[in-house]
Amino acid sequence: MARTRHHPGDCSPGCAVEATLRLIDGKWKGVILYHLLEGTLRFNEIRRRLTRVTQRMLTTQLREMEADGLIARKVYAEVPPKVEYSLTARGRTLEPIITALKTWGDLHTQSADQTRSAA
Repeated sequence: MARTRHHPGDCSPGCAVEATLRLIDGKWKGVILYHLLEGTLRFNEIRRRLTRVTQRMLTTQLREMEADGLIARKVYAEVPPKVEYSLTARGRTLEPIITALKTWGDLHTQSADQTRSAA
């Protein structure tokens, strides 16, 4: 009978890695967080930066991150309505993770594209 090897770093259901990934899981959340690292952005500014996202999807992703305490939403009482989004202190703690994802992507997506082209 084969034995399963377990390592001290194994992630069982409910572990911290799973919880973290659940917070930033979503097609656009990581990209939104990356852009908010630069500072406060209005809804349409975010939408212009994410050219392939629908308004509905962007709204959904922003609401989920607001509910998770990662971003803050500020509505100004003016016509037309002005809404700004910024990182909360909790959201700002994701900066090293988001930056590491960007760095990894910069290093590896080009080589992956070249590998696919060669195949």
